[in-house]
Amino acid sequence: MTEYLPLSPHGNAAPHEPTSGADDYDRNAAATIVAALAYPDLFPTPSLTFTPRRFDYTSTEIRPEPGGQLTLSQRLYLERFMRPCTPEQVTTASHRLTWNDSAGVPNTGHYRVGGLGPAVPIVAREAARVLWATIDTDPGFAHRVSALPAADRRILDATTTDGEPVDIFRVGIEATARTLVQHALLADRTPYRTATEFAHGLRDSGIFTAAATRWYWELQASTYRRGMIPVDLVARPDGTVAYSQDTLTTLRAMKDATIADAHAVMHRATTEEGLDVDAAIAKYHDDLDLISRQYALLPTGAQPACLAAQAHRRGGQHHNLLSLVVDRFVAVFAELAPRCAIVEVRADHDAHAERPATAQDQIFAVPDMNCRHCVRTIGGVLESMGIEVLEIDLLSKRVVAEFRSPRNRARAFEALRDSGYNPSDAPVDPQDTSPPNAGVPADTAARSSGASANNSASPNNPASSINPAP
Repeated sequence: MTEYLPLSPHGNAAPHEPTSGADDYDRNAAATIVAALAYPDLFPTPSLTFTPRRFDYTSTEIRPEPGGQLTLSQRLYLERFMRPCTPEQVTTASHRLTWNDSAGVPNTGHYRVGGLGPAVPIVAREAARVLWATIDTDPGFAHRVSALPAADRRILDATTTDGEPVDIFRVGIEATARTLVQHALLADRTPYRTATEFAHGLRDSGIFTAAATRWYWELQASTYRRGMIPVDLVARPDGTVAYSQDTLTTLRAMKDATIADAHAVMHRATTEEGLDVDAAIAKYHDDLDLISRQYALLPTGAQPACLAAQAHRRGGQHHNLLSLVVDRFVAVFAELAPRCAIVEVRADHDAHAERPATAQDQIFAVPDMNCRHCVRTIGGVLESMGIEVLEIDLLSKRVVAEFRSPRNRARAFEALRDSGYNPSDAPVDPQDTSPPNAGVPADTAARSSGASANNSASPNNPASSINPAP
């Protein structure tokens, strides 16, 4: 495979990972370390500065396989990694959208006609960016991270997916945003009619906590990228919502199967192949990433708990990191929704042309590329098609590859989508920072009707403003 240097989410070369091994794996200790990093105040900024702005997006209808309700990518992932979940237990998006966020970084999201519209993923992304900026510029947080003992760093590296403390918090914030966006596919089954109502309703119903404790990381990441959600919501008399009993049973069965798969890989490597634990993890790193590497060292019979969901007592009070992140995220989301105007624009490209590829054709974005595993997977897919990969930049989501023609590029995009990623034709350009002059504020309208949503979602409508009420 071509050598390229993945970047950390902060724009620097990925740091050298601390030397850690199986003996450093400790979920309880990792939860305590992460909680201490958040104390006494993870989000000290008291006010929000966000200039009202317009976000242009393009939309593409998602077409399932003939005779089915899932796309090929969705069906293959369900059959391989989501047993015993069935297609009937999955709700899928009707459209994929792409847009540039306020930093000019391309993004991809999904929405469902008749639901809350495309504004939910757009505003959720902006809320995540606000919280990222808060922790990135907090000197108190930076001091606590810099003072972290080497032993604690080894525990985090061995136990968590990301290892680096700042990345752990950034990914946790992003997972909170994804939880809101994915569950918005089910918005028509709830009593909530606007973005603010929906976000507050999910928080008050405990859905963020349910997703953090009953799902597992790879399930959320992979189903999010594919625009699908394997749960059902039921409304309660008090105005809240909850997972159905069938959902709870299926999520438990999927998590148990995932733990069993991770244990099976480790058992085979350490018995049949005679490897020690560290060598087994090194050899089967990619396989375990596809399952859930965090569970490879989980003791037999143990039920893993989300690190952020565990309560800790500090300063004479109980603290819950997950609640802190969710509360702040929902508050920021609610503040941003009326300040974002969302406008659909037409996608115009010659993806299937036979002409030779130009220099611009070689550059594209993969908005849902979030970690080093994504970098390896995307590079592997392209190179398996004989396409040389020149650069993959995790910060800007930019990929540079030697396509032979626009048609070759289009086929590569389809292969990436089948692997659960959503490449974007949009160039990586800065977003216009002027106040919006068109579009509807994301939280001013009621939930769109099926007819209006269908009209606004059409990728052939030139610059038509939408009427979402996320």
